[in-house]
Amino acid sequence: MEKYQEVERSIIKKFRPSIWHNFVKAVSNYDLISENDKIAVCISGGKDSFLLAKCLEELQKHGKIKFDLEYVIMNPGYTDEILNKIKDNLKILNINAHIFESPIFKIISKEKNPCYLCAKMRRGYLYNYAKELGCNKIALGHHFDDVLETILMNLIYNGMYAGMMPKLKSDNFEGMELIRPLYLIREDNILDWVKYNNLSFIDCACSVTKRDKGKRKEMKELVKTLKEYYADADRNIFKSLSNVKLDKAITYFEDGKMYNFLDKY
Repeated sequence: MEKYQEVERSIIKKFRPSIWHNFVKAVSNYDLISENDKIAVCISGGKDSFLLAKCLEELQKHGKIKFDLEYVIMNPGYTDEILNKIKDNLKILNINAHIFESPIFKIISKEKNPCYLCAKMRRGYLYNYAKELGCNKIALGHHFDDVLETILMNLIYNGMYAGMMPKLKSDNFEGMELIRPLYLIREDNILDWVKYNNLSFIDCACSVTKRDKGKRKEMKELVKTLKEYYADADRNIFKSLSNVKLDKAITYFEDGKMYNFLDKY
């Protein structure tokens, strides 16, 4: 059995409860994939996006819904070492991907808040390239922990309750959507999958912020601390995004308009 076949088998056998079931559950619960979709699977080079690629590949092979996939890698200015590592993993996992270049790292190197601009620019380049390939959706590898950290970051740094959605319609590319099929999968389970298969992926390859992973690292530490006091803290914070009571909010926003509890008092 080839290495990529062992990896694929592990997803639907060894990690069926923790990865495959939660992947399929997210796709079904949030209606992420429709008949005849053409999805650009965006591979950054990290563990999450490579797992995403293999999960979608398995679903395409064995699922009931017919859809097409294009695997896409954007090179924002990686070093040759990083890019070669990504290409090696493509071979190991038997993935044939389109690789295209963008000048993002060069542009954000002079910014005070490079991570925000980088994320925004990445999204635009990926949407544009996906549309050129005839895709109507892009798939990103954000998981349970990313959603949790986003909720906490918005609360602590922005004084706002907002999460990371499982799917979004693009504001700037008509007819395009973003989906997050790993939405219900915990990062620890992904790390277990990587270790079990003896795989090695790049971490943050940004040449601008490689020494400081910033706020998300802080949120990971905060979650660990909260769980020391409340074992279900992470699960309940995540769950809160599906259990919002608007009548207990002073103000809330819908379609860009602000509503106040006094409006219906």
